[in-house]
Amino acid sequence: MGLLDGLLRDKIVLVNGGSQGVGAAIARAAVREGAVVAVTGRRTEPGEALVAELSAAGGKAMFVRADLADAEQAKAAVCEVVDAYGRIDCLVNSAGLTSRGTLLDTTPELFDAHVAINLKGPFFAMQAAVADMVARRAPGTIVNIITSSAHGGQPFLAPYVAAKAGLVGLTRNAAHAHRWDRIRINGLNIGWTATEGEDATQRAFHGAGDDWREQASARLPMGKLGQPDEIADFVVFLLSDRSGVVTGSVIDWDQNVLGGLD
Repeated sequence: MGLLDGLLRDKIVLVNGGSQGVGAAIARAAVREGAVVAVTGRRTEPGEALVAELSAAGGKAMFVRADLADAEQAKAAVCEVVDAYGRIDCLVNSAGLTSRGTLLDTTPELFDAHVAINLKGPFFAMQAAVADMVARRAPGTIVNIITSSAHGGQPFLAPYVAAKAGLVGLTRNAAHAHRWDRIRINGLNIGWTATEGEDATQRAFHGAGDDWREQASARLPMGKLGQPDEIADFVVFLLSDRSGVVTGSVIDWDQNVLGGLD
């Protein structure tokens, strides 16, 4: 049983950063709702494994190896999908870099790396996708996976916050620019989420042990971390026609309330 059974039927969906974590969950949900899905990633093995999984379940999927930090590869990935299927209907920018850095210790190289994957990649992927939609005079939808830290975040996330806050502005700017093209562009500010990437980050930068998820969950209002499959269902809804005319919205998908104080 799907979210609404066929919410994305026959849509061509590209999920950047779709080979693991939230991106992979979105790819699974999109296939379940009837979409043809392409996923990008830097590593071939997990990308092809996901495509094999989706195909075995009766879905239609392809993997495009691409480093979204490279603007040309970001654009080329979209073009490869258009070449394969004739069009692109939906784009999800889910690739992200979360390595740590404060205002005082961030190097220019680290800053540039965050801007490249968290802002420049989505910009040029959107550019290529919107160009295809406009050329065909066809509607389309885009969802950018952002972060609740874009509101400010922790001190050790300075370059991450800078780049992701830029993606918030880009989301609204592009949505405004292309609303008359019937291209809807929205963003999702997700909170702390249980993914493979977050596990690696917690272990590498915070000395976390095997029980870090349980400890983190106990400190959160809902008693659990954000779940990729729940985020994926919400993204699929935003990609679908059932989300109506909403565009330019950056939604806080989190259990902490901005401005709320204890």
